[in-house]
Amino acid sequence: MHPETLPIIGMALVFLGAGLFSANEGFIYLVALIMIWSIFALGYDIAFGLSGLLSFGHAAFFGLGAYAAAWAMLDGGWPFSLALLAAAGAGALTALLFGIIGRRVSGLYFSLMTLMLAELIAIVMTTRLRKLSGGVDGLPGVPRPVFGEIDFFSTHAFYWSIYATFVATLIFCGIFKHSPFGQALQGLRQNPVRAEQIGFDIGGLRLAALTVSGGFSGLAGAYLASLMMYVGPQMLNWKISGDVVIMTLLGGSGTLLGPVIGVTLVELLREGLSASTQYWYGILGVIFIFCTIFLPQGLVGLGARLWKRP
Repeated sequence: MHPETLPIIGMALVFLGAGLFSANEGFIYLVALIMIWSIFALGYDIAFGLSGLLSFGHAAFFGLGAYAAAWAMLDGGWPFSLALLAAAGAGALTALLFGIIGRRVSGLYFSLMTLMLAELIAIVMTTRLRKLSGGVDGLPGVPRPVFGEIDFFSTHAFYWSIYATFVATLIFCGIFKHSPFGQALQGLRQNPVRAEQIGFDIGGLRLAALTVSGGFSGLAGAYLASLMMYVGPQMLNWKISGDVVIMTLLGGSGTLLGPVIGVTLVELLREGLSASTQYWYGILGVIFIFCTIFLPQGLVGLGARLWKRP
Protein backbone atom coordinates (compact mmCIF):
# COMPACT_ATOMS: atom_id res chain seq x y z
CA MET A 1 0.00 0.00 0.00
CA HIS A 2 1.39 3.39 -1.01
CA PRO A 3 1.74 5.79 1.93
CA GLU A 4 -0.35 8.38 0.08
CA THR A 5 -3.37 6.05 0.21
CA LEU A 6 -3.46 6.19 4.01
CA PRO A 7 -4.77 9.80 4.15
CA ILE A 8 -7.49 8.86 1.66
CA ILE A 9 -8.63 5.91 3.75
CA GLY A 10 -8.28 7.78 7.05
CA MET A 11 -10.20 10.91 6.04
CA ALA A 12 -12.85 8.86 4.24
CA LEU A 13 -13.43 6.80 7.39
CA VAL A 14 -13.54 9.87 9.64
CA PHE A 15 -16.25 11.58 7.60
CA LEU A 16 -18.06 8.29 7.03
CA GLY A 17 -18.31 7.83 10.80
CA ALA A 18 -19.48 11.44 11.25
CA GLY A 19 -22.35 10.84 8.86
CA LEU A 20 -23.30 7.42 10.18
CA PHE A 21 -23.26 8.06 13.92
CA SER A 22 -24.40 11.67 14.25
CA ALA A 23 -28.06 12.68 14.25
CA ASN A 24 -27.31 16.33 15.07
CA GLU A 25 -28.31 18.42 12.04
CA GLY A 26 -25.99 21.29 12.99
CA PHE A 27 -22.99 18.98 13.30
CA ILE A 28 -23.80 17.31 9.97
CA TYR A 29 -24.00 20.74 8.32
CA LEU A 30 -20.58 21.69 9.76
CA VAL A 31 -18.92 18.49 8.55
CA ALA A 32 -20.55 18.89 5.11
CA LEU A 33 -19.12 22.43 5.02
CA ILE A 34 -15.67 21.09 5.93
CA MET A 35 -15.83 18.56 3.07
CA ILE A 36 -16.88 21.23 0.55
CA TRP A 37 -14.03 23.52 1.60
CA SER A 38 -11.70 20.51 1.49
CA ILE A 39 -12.65 19.93 -2.16
CA PHE A 40 -11.84 23.60 -2.77
CA ALA A 41 -8.54 23.42 -0.87
CA LEU A 42 -7.46 20.17 -2.56
CA GLY A 43 -8.16 21.79 -5.92
CA TYR A 44 -6.29 24.92 -4.91
CA ASP A 45 -3.29 22.84 -3.86
CA ILE A 46 -2.97 21.47 -7.40
CA ALA A 47 -2.02 24.97 -8.47
CA PHE A 48 -0.13 25.98 -5.32
CA GLY A 49 1.28 22.86 -3.68
CA LEU A 50 2.18 20.98 -6.86
CA SER A 51 2.89 23.81 -9.28
CA GLY A 52 4.02 26.65 -7.03
CA LEU A 53 1.39 29.08 -8.35
CA LEU A 54 0.34 31.34 -5.49
CA SER A 55 -3.06 32.53 -6.68
CA PHE A 56 -5.14 35.15 -4.87
CA GLY A 57 -7.95 34.86 -7.41
CA HIS A 58 -9.49 31.46 -6.71
CA ALA A 59 -12.59 33.17 -5.34
CA ALA A 60 -13.49 33.94 -8.96
CA PHE A 61 -13.44 30.23 -9.93
CA PHE A 62 -15.31 29.30 -6.76
CA GLY A 63 -17.97 32.00 -7.06
CA LEU A 64 -18.55 31.68 -10.79
CA GLY A 65 -18.94 27.92 -10.34
CA ALA A 66 -21.65 28.62 -7.75
CA TYR A 67 -23.41 31.09 -10.03
CA ALA A 68 -23.15 28.75 -13.03
CA ALA A 69 -24.79 25.93 -11.08
CA ALA A 70 -27.52 28.27 -9.80
CA TRP A 71 -28.28 29.58 -13.29
CA ALA A 72 -28.32 26.06 -14.73
CA MET A 73 -30.82 24.79 -12.14
CA LEU A 74 -32.97 27.90 -11.59
CA ASP A 75 -33.18 29.25 -15.15
CA GLY A 76 -32.31 26.23 -17.26
CA GLY A 77 -34.03 23.53 -15.22
CA TRP A 78 -30.92 21.37 -15.44
CA PRO A 79 -30.52 18.40 -13.10
CA PHE A 80 -27.94 18.75 -10.35
CA SER A 81 -25.43 16.44 -12.04
CA LEU A 82 -25.33 18.62 -15.17
CA ALA A 83 -25.23 21.76 -13.03
CA LEU A 84 -22.08 20.38 -11.36
CA LEU A 85 -20.50 19.92 -14.78
CA ALA A 86 -21.46 23.49 -15.68
CA ALA A 87 -19.90 24.74 -12.43
CA ALA A 88 -16.67 22.81 -12.97
CA GLY A 89 -16.57 24.03 -16.57
CA ALA A 90 -17.10 27.66 -15.53
CA GLY A 91 -14.33 27.43 -12.94
CA ALA A 92 -11.95 25.70 -15.35
CA LEU A 93 -12.65 28.14 -18.19
CA THR A 94 -12.15 31.17 -15.95
CA ALA A 95 -8.90 29.69 -14.64
CA LEU A 96 -7.78 29.05 -18.22
CA LEU A 97 -8.41 32.70 -19.10
CA PHE A 98 -6.51 33.84 -16.00
CA GLY A 99 -3.63 31.57 -16.99
CA ILE A 100 -3.55 32.88 -20.56
CA ILE A 101 -3.58 36.51 -19.41
CA GLY A 102 -0.87 35.84 -16.81
CA ARG A 103 1.24 33.48 -18.90
CA ARG A 104 4.20 35.85 -19.04
CA VAL A 105 4.28 36.76 -15.34
CA SER A 106 5.22 34.74 -12.28
CA GLY A 107 5.76 35.01 -8.55
CA LEU A 108 4.26 38.05 -6.83
CA TYR A 109 3.19 39.56 -10.15
CA PHE A 110 1.10 36.48 -10.93
CA SER A 111 -0.50 36.62 -7.46
CA LEU A 112 -1.42 40.29 -7.86
CA MET A 113 -2.71 39.70 -11.39
CA THR A 114 -5.08 36.95 -10.23
CA LEU A 115 -6.29 39.15 -7.35
CA MET A 116 -6.94 42.04 -9.74
CA LEU A 117 -8.88 39.90 -12.22
CA ALA A 118 -10.93 38.25 -9.47
CA GLU A 119 -11.88 41.63 -8.00
CA LEU A 120 -12.81 42.88 -11.48
CA ILE A 121 -15.15 39.90 -11.93
CA ALA A 122 -16.70 40.51 -8.49
CA ILE A 123 -17.39 44.17 -9.36
CA VAL A 124 -18.85 43.33 -12.78
CA MET A 125 -21.11 40.63 -11.31
CA THR A 126 -22.61 43.03 -8.75
CA THR A 127 -22.95 46.03 -11.08
CA ARG A 128 -23.11 45.42 -14.82
CA LEU A 129 -24.56 41.93 -14.48
CA ARG A 130 -26.76 42.56 -11.44
CA LYS A 131 -29.93 41.58 -13.33
CA LEU A 132 -28.38 38.18 -13.96
CA SER A 133 -26.62 37.73 -10.64
CA GLY A 134 -29.13 39.38 -8.32
CA GLY A 135 -26.60 42.08 -7.46
CA VAL A 136 -25.81 42.44 -3.78
CA ASP A 137 -28.90 40.39 -2.90
CA GLY A 138 -27.68 37.30 -4.74
CA LEU A 139 -29.87 34.39 -5.87
CA PRO A 140 -31.91 32.58 -3.21
CA GLY A 141 -33.61 29.23 -3.62
CA VAL A 142 -30.74 27.27 -5.18
CA PRO A 143 -32.12 23.71 -5.12
CA ARG A 144 -30.56 20.59 -3.70
CA PRO A 145 -30.34 17.50 -5.91
CA VAL A 146 -33.00 14.90 -6.53
CA PHE A 147 -31.78 11.56 -7.93
CA GLY A 148 -34.69 9.35 -8.90
CA GLU A 149 -36.63 8.59 -5.73
CA ILE A 150 -33.96 10.08 -3.46
CA ASP A 151 -34.58 13.66 -2.33
CA PHE A 152 -31.47 15.35 -0.91
CA PHE A 153 -33.36 18.32 0.56
CA SER A 154 -32.46 17.02 4.03
CA THR A 155 -28.95 18.08 5.05
CA HIS A 156 -28.23 14.55 6.30
CA ALA A 157 -29.23 13.08 2.91
CA PHE A 158 -27.30 15.74 0.97
CA TYR A 159 -24.28 14.94 3.15
CA TRP A 160 -23.77 11.66 1.29
CA SER A 161 -23.68 13.34 -2.10
CA ILE A 162 -20.99 15.71 -0.80
CA TYR A 163 -19.17 12.80 0.83
CA ALA A 164 -19.02 10.83 -2.44
CA THR A 165 -17.55 13.83 -4.27
CA PHE A 166 -15.07 14.49 -1.45
CA VAL A 167 -13.76 10.90 -1.55
CA ALA A 168 -13.59 11.00 -5.36
CA THR A 169 -11.58 14.24 -5.12
CA LEU A 170 -9.16 12.68 -2.63
CA ILE A 171 -8.65 9.66 -4.91
CA PHE A 172 -8.18 11.85 -8.00
CA CYS A 173 -5.65 14.11 -6.26
CA GLY A 174 -3.74 11.09 -4.94
CA ILE A 175 -3.49 9.59 -8.44
CA PHE A 176 -2.82 12.97 -10.04
CA LYS A 177 0.07 13.77 -7.71
CA HIS A 178 1.95 10.58 -8.60
CA SER A 179 1.11 10.60 -12.30
CA PRO A 180 3.80 11.67 -14.79
CA PHE A 181 2.01 14.99 -15.17
CA GLY A 182 1.94 15.53 -11.40
CA GLN A 183 5.62 14.63 -11.10
CA ALA A 184 6.42 17.12 -13.86
CA LEU A 185 4.54 19.83 -11.95
CA GLN A 186 6.48 19.08 -8.78
CA GLY A 187 9.76 19.23 -10.68
CA LEU A 188 8.67 22.54 -12.17
CA ARG A 189 7.92 23.94 -8.71
CA GLN A 190 11.28 22.84 -7.30
CA ASN A 191 13.47 24.02 -10.17
CA PRO A 192 11.74 25.76 -13.10
CA VAL A 193 15.03 26.59 -14.84
CA ARG A 194 16.16 22.96 -14.96
CA ALA A 195 12.65 21.83 -15.95
CA GLU A 196 12.75 24.18 -18.93
CA GLN A 197 16.26 23.07 -19.87
CA ILE A 198 15.22 19.42 -20.14
CA GLY A 199 12.36 20.32 -22.44
CA PHE A 200 9.24 20.89 -20.32
CA ASP A 201 6.77 23.48 -21.52
CA ILE A 202 6.59 25.51 -18.31
CA GLY A 203 3.80 27.78 -19.49
CA GLY A 204 1.69 24.87 -20.73
CA LEU A 205 2.12 22.87 -17.53
CA ARG A 206 1.18 25.81 -15.32
CA LEU A 207 -1.81 26.61 -17.50
CA ALA A 208 -3.05 23.02 -17.33
CA ALA A 209 -2.57 22.86 -13.54
CA LEU A 210 -4.44 26.14 -13.03
CA THR A 211 -7.28 24.94 -15.25
CA VAL A 212 -7.70 21.67 -13.32
CA SER A 213 -7.53 23.62 -10.06
CA GLY A 214 -10.22 26.00 -11.31
CA GLY A 215 -12.48 23.08 -12.19
CA PHE A 216 -12.41 21.71 -8.64
CA SER A 217 -12.92 25.21 -7.25
CA GLY A 218 -16.05 25.66 -9.36
CA LEU A 219 -17.31 22.24 -8.27
CA ALA A 220 -16.90 23.19 -4.60
CA GLY A 221 -18.71 26.48 -5.22
CA ALA A 222 -21.69 24.63 -6.68
CA TYR A 223 -21.92 22.35 -3.65
CA LEU A 224 -21.73 25.29 -1.24
CA ALA A 225 -24.46 27.17 -3.12
CA SER A 226 -26.69 24.12 -2.98
CA LEU A 227 -25.93 23.44 0.69
CA MET A 228 -26.80 27.03 1.66
CA MET A 229 -29.56 27.16 -0.99
CA TYR A 230 -28.20 30.58 -1.90
CA VAL A 231 -25.44 32.17 -3.94
CA GLY A 232 -24.30 35.76 -3.49
CA PRO A 233 -21.42 38.16 -4.17
CA GLN A 234 -19.75 37.10 -0.91
CA MET A 235 -18.62 33.96 -2.73
CA LEU A 236 -16.60 36.16 -5.10
CA ASN A 237 -15.01 38.19 -2.31
CA TRP A 238 -11.22 38.27 -2.01
CA LYS A 239 -11.58 36.87 1.52
CA ILE A 240 -12.57 33.53 -0.02
CA SER A 241 -9.20 33.41 -1.79
CA GLY A 242 -7.44 34.39 1.43
CA ASP A 243 -9.26 31.71 3.40
CA VAL A 244 -8.26 28.89 1.05
CA VAL A 245 -4.62 30.05 1.10
CA ILE A 246 -4.65 30.07 4.92
CA MET A 247 -6.29 26.65 5.09
CA THR A 248 -3.81 25.09 2.69
CA LEU A 249 -0.74 26.58 4.38
CA LEU A 250 -1.90 25.75 7.91
CA GLY A 251 -2.40 22.10 7.05
CA GLY A 252 0.60 21.74 4.77
CA SER A 253 0.66 22.35 1.03
CA GLY A 254 1.66 19.65 -1.43
CA THR A 255 0.05 16.86 0.61
CA LEU A 256 -3.32 15.14 0.53
CA LEU A 257 -3.90 15.38 4.24
CA GLY A 258 -2.70 18.96 4.69
CA PRO A 259 -5.52 20.90 3.00
CA VAL A 260 -8.17 18.79 4.74
CA ILE A 261 -6.56 19.30 8.16
CA GLY A 262 -6.21 23.03 7.49
CA VAL A 263 -9.86 23.33 6.47
CA THR A 264 -11.00 21.38 9.53
CA LEU A 265 -8.91 23.52 11.90
CA VAL A 266 -10.07 26.83 10.39
CA GLU A 267 -13.75 25.84 10.35
CA LEU A 268 -13.65 24.60 13.94
CA LEU A 269 -11.87 27.79 15.05
CA ARG A 270 -14.36 29.88 13.09
CA GLU A 271 -17.25 28.05 14.73
CA GLY A 272 -15.80 28.35 18.24
CA LEU A 273 -14.31 31.85 18.10
CA SER A 274 -17.18 33.53 16.25
CA ALA A 275 -19.51 32.54 19.08
CA SER A 276 -17.19 34.20 21.62
CA THR A 277 -15.94 37.37 19.93
CA GLN A 278 -16.54 39.51 16.86
CA TYR A 279 -12.76 39.77 16.40
CA TRP A 280 -12.37 36.07 15.63
CA TYR A 281 -10.94 36.72 12.17
CA GLY A 282 -8.09 38.73 13.70
CA ILE A 283 -7.34 35.92 16.14
CA LEU A 284 -7.30 33.48 13.24
CA GLY A 285 -4.86 35.78 11.46
CA VAL A 286 -2.51 35.80 14.45
CA ILE A 287 -2.61 31.98 14.59
CA PHE A 288 -1.82 31.86 10.87
CA ILE A 289 1.16 34.21 11.27
CA PHE A 290 2.62 32.14 14.11
CA CYS A 291 2.12 28.90 12.17
CA THR A 292 3.75 30.40 9.08
CA ILE A 293 6.80 31.46 11.11
CA PHE A 294 7.22 28.37 13.28
CA LEU A 295 5.57 25.69 11.10
CA PRO A 296 6.53 26.54 7.50
CA GLN A 297 5.53 23.04 6.36
CA GLY A 298 2.20 23.17 8.18
CA LEU A 299 0.73 20.75 10.66
CA VAL A 300 1.43 17.78 8.41
CA GLY A 301 5.12 18.73 8.33
CA LEU A 302 5.13 18.97 12.12
CA GLY A 303 3.49 15.56 12.39
CA ALA A 304 6.04 14.04 10.01
CA ARG A 305 8.95 15.42 12.06
CA LEU A 306 7.47 14.11 15.31
CA TRP A 307 6.84 10.72 13.71
CA LYS A 308 10.45 10.41 12.59
CA ARG A 309 11.84 11.49 15.95
CA PRO A 310 13.27 8.48 17.85
